[in-house]
Amino acid sequence: MPKKKQEKVATTSEYIANENLEKLRKVFPKFVKDGEIDFDALQTFFDKEGILAGEEKYGLNWAGKSVAFKAIRVPATGTLTPQPKESKDSTSAKARADAWDKTENLFIEGDNLEVLKLLQKNYRDSIKMIYIDPPYNTGKDFIYKDNFTENKSDYYERTGQTKGGIKMTTNTESSGRYHSDWLTMMYPRLFLGRNLLKDDGVMFVSIDDNEVANLRMIMDEIFGEENFVESFIWRSRLGKGSTSQETATLHEYIICYAKDINSIDFTFDIRTKEKDDKERLCQWGQGDRREDRPTMYFSIASAEFGEIFPVRPDGSDGRWRASKEVVQKLKEANLLKFEKQEDGRVEVYKIISAGTKTKTAQDSILDSEKVKTTAHGSREIKELFDGKIFDYPKPTTLVKFLLSLINDNNFYTLDFFAGSSTTAHAVMAQNAEDGGSRKWICVQLPEETEKDSEAYKAGYKTIADISRERIRRAGKKIIEDGLPEGYYNGLREVYGYKEGEVNELRANERETIEKYLDLGFKSYKLSQSNYREWNVLTDKDDEVTLKKQLKLIAEKPLVDKYDEEAVVYEVLVKEGFGLNAKVEKQKKGGLDLWRVADRGREMFITFAAKLTQKQVESLALPKDTVFVCLDSALDDSTKVNIGRGLNVKVI
Repeated sequence: MPKKKQEKVATTSEYIANENLEKLRKVFPKFVKDGEIDFDALQTFFDKEGILAGEEKYGLNWAGKSVAFKAIRVPATGTLTPQPKESKDSTSAKARADAWDKTENLFIEGDNLEVLKLLQKNYRDSIKMIYIDPPYNTGKDFIYKDNFTENKSDYYERTGQTKGGIKMTTNTESSGRYHSDWLTMMYPRLFLGRNLLKDDGVMFVSIDDNEVANLRMIMDEIFGEENFVESFIWRSRLGKGSTSQETATLHEYIICYAKDINSIDFTFDIRTKEKDDKERLCQWGQGDRREDRPTMYFSIASAEFGEIFPVRPDGSDGRWRASKEVVQKLKEANLLKFEKQEDGRVEVYKIISAGTKTKTAQDSILDSEKVKTTAHGSREIKELFDGKIFDYPKPTTLVKFLLSLINDNNFYTLDFFAGSSTTAHAVMAQNAEDGGSRKWICVQLPEETEKDSEAYKAGYKTIADISRERIRRAGKKIIEDGLPEGYYNGLREVYGYKEGEVNELRANERETIEKYLDLGFKSYKLSQSNYREWNVLTDKDDEVTLKKQLKLIAEKPLVDKYDEEAVVYEVLVKEGFGLNAKVEKQKKGGLDLWRVADRGREMFITFAAKLTQKQVESLALPKDTVFVCLDSALDDSTKVNIGRGLNVKVI
């Protein structure tokens, strides 16, 4: 039997180019030779009319496009390290651990390009909706400038893999590469973001006139122009303000593309054309006293107004026009309506026929009353923090509207330009309003706040600090405000809850929120890899130096004083396990063993210095289970023998 070669664990994110090359090889094997694309054969096959041979081609080109492609191809070497203390505003380790295990929401601090690369393997085809609010390139914005020729220390600092924040520089209009720099930044991030979308997923991008034309062109190239959905127009402000221009721009755009236009499922715009036909449930006129029909005097529970009793116009006890049993059936059928009167009484109505509702296509011009303006977003921040600590946040009402377009209420939303985390706030608020189970992933660079800003004075040294704190406060506010009736309607209509079950949940609302609403989050930070790095040799280095470095990496592949848990998370990220994987340390067969479980997959990791075949077999792991250990822990014989039953990967 031939020896089974041991596979090494992945030390970087996956190579995007290799994956696409493999797809091409499966469809057109004759165009891939010796692991390379045969471009001459490919062009000859598709260029029957000689069109491609010409020099004139339609498309968008800019100085730096090759850098954008390189940004896609170069794998990320960093890792994502868990930050339990940042994840939940809890005072005890146990409370933090409980919150960590419960929540499925994710906040990741670090450069979004690196993070997107690290998410490719574990979240590909998993995201239903992406919403981003990137820099508009107004001449005052900070933009990410990706540099692949810098030294390691500069790279770590720029991408947020070191302690402290990142000082950003503005992309001014006087720059000779003003639009080019913005395009070079956006292209790889949009490309990698699209990879994460499910086939029925969509991406929404907020933008204004500065770059909307360029954004459309690169999204046409990345998504395919046939997958353009809409350019929504959002009135971002109401007043014209002071302007020296002939016109005042009051709107922005939200550009929407689908991964596959034929697979998306948007909701319709539901419009009510007339009021409900209804009649009072309280008896009036003759026989309207309590004593006239004692069995028809009872309370009707309202989530908004509490217990409602029938009351005559003079304030004395009245009676209902239906029995308790009939009223209960009306309530279960959602045919009761409660309206507060000018005199303070609450009138109960029986709905005879619901108002006529029609389905129409969504308007491309958004309803200002529904989605609000930037000023509304600023008020939301001010209410949460009692001050202005973030400029020009999008209102949650805008993001909630975009969420409502998706004909589903149980999916992942991604925002990799998180800012103050409006998206996270909106997802949690929308779930509280309609009983949904949506989840979010937010990515934000630890960009420094200005030292003279209100945010810095309040203790928020980076935008990521503001992001996390907003999510905590938003969750607390949702608990304080309580659940609206829409939440319970969602339980009835979407999940089929009976009225008795809904009433029980309503009566124990605090426990309901704790059990069913996910208001927490796991916090991760982009960090330097735990794998020992190869030091680039110079002309002055000799063969002895080379051999020393090879020996060091072979014998000690991990950095000095490594943290086992941090390495476990690096392995799970780069081996394609999700960030909500269950991670636990066990004592089994005399070994310290880490178990990783995620969506039906399982992996075991040990850092034992030496392993025998007997020790590994005593673990009684299922056949083909992924088993990770140090390469130096196994001799050749043990590698061969345990490799027959387990999927062994070595560090």
